[in-house]
Amino acid sequence: MAVASGTEKAMLDGEAGPIELLVDRPAGAPRGVAVVGHPHPLLGGSATHKVPHQLAKALVARGYLTVRPNFRGVGGSGGAHDQGPGEAQDLLAVVAHLRDAHAGLPLALAGFSFGAFVMAHVAAALAAQAVPIRHLVLAGTPYGLVKGHRSYDTPPVPADCLVVHGERDERAELAALFEWARPQALPVVVVPGADHFFTGKLPLLGRIVGGYLDRPAPAATV
Repeated sequence: MAVASGTEKAMLDGEAGPIELLVDRPAGAPRGVAVVGHPHPLLGGSATHKVPHQLAKALVARGYLTVRPNFRGVGGSGGAHDQGPGEAQDLLAVVAHLRDAHAGLPLALAGFSFGAFVMAHVAAALAAQAVPIRHLVLAGTPYGLVKGHRSYDTPPVPADCLVVHGERDERAELAALFEWARPQALPVVVVPGADHFFTGKLPLLGRIVGGYLDRPAPAATV
């Protein structure tokens, strides 16, 4: 997929070299900042993939300045694929940059497939730093051993995370995801008939994500 009209490119220094960013800005002043992770780089994943693009559209429509970084070795990003740890460090650098540039705005995180795995680690690291996350969206999340003999140690996520999965996901099987979600008592939104890439189901995915993003903000505690 080519870069959409209106999407800007930017660069940020990372520990393994430059991080290429695709930036989508809302029509008015940003009401939040968001970072979206893309699928596995060694399987053709990039920031222009259709699912991260759909997630970004939902966020931008709700006023979020949304950044889709290319992982290491993809597009203009330096370095080489690091199976998750390095990619998580790069996304944490992107989050820090956005929070510095837009202090006080709420933060949203989203990821698809390998990007969901990385974003779960990013969310855990931010939680350890007491950084608030307004929204966390994970789609097609892998857990345990998946086809291709890759193994994913996906960490637990906050209880208010949105987890969306295809009923017929042939890469990150639904049964494995439930093994991850069950100990957390974490609800999973299953899209009937959907494969890993939500083929033919992207509008429905957008509506599900939009409904989650539109939920009321949590009440302040004293």
